[in-house]
Amino acid sequence: MKVKEVLINGIVKENPTFRLVLGMCPTLALTTAAINGVGMGLAVVFVLALSNLFISLLRNFIPAKVRIPAFVVIIAAFVTIVDMVMHAYTPGLYEALGLYIPLIVVNCIILARAESFASKNGPFLSFMDGVGMGIGFTIALVIIGIIRELLGAGSIFGYKILGEGSITGLSFLSNIEPAIIMILPPGAFFTLGLLLALLNKLTDRKKQA
Repeated sequence: MKVKEVLINGIVKENPTFRLVLGMCPTLALTTAAINGVGMGLAVVFVLALSNLFISLLRNFIPAKVRIPAFVVIIAAFVTIVDMVMHAYTPGLYEALGLYIPLIVVNCIILARAESFASKNGPFLSFMDGVGMGIGFTIALVIIGIIRELLGAGSIFGYKILGEGSITGLSFLSNIEPAIIMILPPGAFFTLGLLLALLNKLTDRKKQA
């Protein structure tokens, strides 16, 4: 298996959010703002890549009967590093992500890649698999976050686009009022459902062509 294939696989073919539909808790809960998606996504990239690497390096030394607890311990070590760094250097984002940072330990994406890929492949490929999956997850969170923030708060990354005070200077945009439901829980389900439906439709068309 080539490195490029492994990387693209996580971003496109087996995107954790849009293809495998994993990690739904942070996807639905944290995407009220695009910056939250960036923060959580990068944290997951770090944890996924390094936990995959270390699990691959240690796969021949971890007894099969205790492999899951061992995986969790390795993952928890990197989550602790992320938690402490974010707490120290990005306190605002740390507060916004809250409990979902330590919950990365039991994120099904990370455990699934540890079990299905890192424990069966070499260190470099496992590392790249973690990077690809993490980037795919980040892209999905940011896309959902941008849509929800724009439609629900009228802004993107905090910059006002819709409604009064729009920085665009376009009158028709300043007359559009955001729909607050989009940054509430129903908005998360609406956005994810519509994106999945659109992606499936495009995939079906491509197959038919």
